[in-house]
Amino acid sequence: MKGDRSAQIRQYLYSAGPSSVQAIADAVGASLATVRRDLQLLEQGGFILRDHGGARIAERAGGEVAFERREQRNLAAKRAIADAAYDRLEPETTVFLDAGTTVYQLARRLRLNPMPLNVVSNCIRIAQELAGVSGVTVTLLGGRLRPENASMVGILTERALDDLWFDQLFLGAGAIAADGIYSLDADEARANAKMLTRSSRSVVLADSTKFGQVLTWRVAPLSAALAVITDQDLPEDWAKRLRDLGCDLTIRPVMRAIERQAS
Repeated sequence: MKGDRSAQIRQYLYSAGPSSVQAIADAVGASLATVRRDLQLLEQGGFILRDHGGARIAERAGGEVAFERREQRNLAAKRAIADAAYDRLEPETTVFLDAGTTVYQLARRLRLNPMPLNVVSNCIRIAQELAGVSGVTVTLLGGRLRPENASMVGILTERALDDLWFDQLFLGAGAIAADGIYSLDADEARANAKMLTRSSRSVVLADSTKFGQVLTWRVAPLSAALAVITDQDLPEDWAKRLRDLGCDLTIRPVMRAIERQAS
């Protein structure tokens, strides 16, 4: 999509409000097919929302919309994983909740059934979810905002981590390959690696679609020091590999009805 046409569409929807695809096409001088493709890309970027043959400007920031869209993927598996992770929480301890949509489900689970807990996070969405929850003290780390993951990263985040220690870390994963855990972003990877050095116990929360994938930046190798919680669709060869490494592996069944409700 040309940048000028993208800007024209966004400006038109901002000024005109919810509009039909035909009205948008007329406004920017493009075909219906072209505009439909443009709108799909703009929705993927979190700038607009499509509905009933038209579109409107997203009420929230692009990063928030993109985060919510990822949150809905494999939702049943993420909730099953979050249930298993919740069972590992111990009252009156300090835990770190990493940024990411699966760990976010753990925060939502904790909101439903609170316990006295000190929660530290670099995720704005998690801090918002747990704000005001009885018995839960929330500390949000500072740093540079990475909108795609609603996370704080960078040198300020890493320096703050140097002065903290956690009873447990619950870590998300962009991808898990044979040689380790990966992230799409260099700063996020460095922050994740630092978290792993500041926790007594580290638990990776990753749905089965993350395994056998690779991204740009490696966070850490897989090792016996890691516990892994995933869902029932984990391939058997991956389950064997993790167990052979000495990882504490938990595989949770998934209630598929949740996916139907979410859709």
